[in-house]
Amino acid sequence: MKIRKAFIFIFVGLFFAIANSYTVSAQGGNNQSDSTLNAATRSQVIEGVIKRFNQSYIFPEVAKAMEQSVRERMRKGEYDKITSASVLAETLTVNLRQISKDTHVQVVFSNKPLPPMNEIKREESPSEREKRRLNYARSNNGFLKVERLPGNVGFLDIDLFVDPAFAGDTSTAVMNFLANTDTLIIDLRYCPGGNGEMVTLLSGYFFADSVHLGDYYQREDDVTKQSWTLPYVPGQRYLNKDIYILTSSRTHSAAEAFAYNLQSLKRATVVGEVTRGGAHPVGRYRITEHFGVQVPVGRYINAVTKTNWEGKGVMPDIQTTADKAFKLAHLTALKRILERNPNQESANDIKQLIEKLEKETNAK
Repeated sequence: MKIRKAFIFIFVGLFFAIANSYTVSAQGGNNQSDSTLNAATRSQVIEGVIKRFNQSYIFPEVAKAMEQSVRERMRKGEYDKITSASVLAETLTVNLRQISKDTHVQVVFSNKPLPPMNEIKREESPSEREKRRLNYARSNNGFLKVERLPGNVGFLDIDLFVDPAFAGDTSTAVMNFLANTDTLIIDLRYCPGGNGEMVTLLSGYFFADSVHLGDYYQREDDVTKQSWTLPYVPGQRYLNKDIYILTSSRTHSAAEAFAYNLQSLKRATVVGEVTRGGAHPVGRYRITEHFGVQVPVGRYINAVTKTNWEGKGVMPDIQTTADKAFKLAHLTALKRILERNPNQESANDIKQLIEKLEKETNAK
């Protein structure tokens, strides 16, 4: 087995990494026209899906179990009456997830022709890249909100981890803005994932030196790649200050990686709900001109725990509902600030804030 050190693209959350070439049918929101299937096309899609999972899925024995389940359904004629392309994609996704318990497993239908096999490796055209840049820019490159809360607590709301090639300058500006706060709350409650390189880049702001986050093993190439924080980050690092990460049951993929890594390294306190539980890096493959699959092709191994959060989710240090997580984290942060410096000029203001938040968090 080959091992090499690299700063790699580890996680992809629900087809966000490249342009929106695939329609994520199983998640709903398919705005494209449907298509009518005949028996030959339906069979071609099913056989292609089975073949691809057997070739690429990280756990071969699970891929075989998925095949057996689908073939048993075929034998019973469960797919025979499906004539809608989008319904077939949705049905196969549900069936495959029932066996794999893997939230990254997905079959997709697109009314537009799909790009060639494994679009992750496909080189983007200049027009595609510019379109992606503009799409990310309209959402401030995934940084939804950054502000200074009462008590000098920093707050950062991330709704997508965007490729540093697009979001690097924004991340620098964000971290410079937050540099003088005493504590930081990072909200990942509604973040579905994104780019693993941004996970690595952003994590680097919280450590003085390069830190080993974990390893990524890819089945097809039989290669293990290491993921380390960068020895240099632009702007100011955020060191020796508490960090709180807010999570919910919707927090997924790269967002989970960020929370899990900082938690395992004792660098952050996770507050909220158990996350969705998707740890496997993915590849995307075209099955036919209009059908594709998202296949977990690798396994992430955290440097500290030697495992990951697949199927289990990230367990919060302070467990509460998603709705209460923000105020509880703010309250906890203020108490820690006061504990560290009880005689500061703003101590009375912080005490009043603590009293107010305690009433609000204890209210039914």
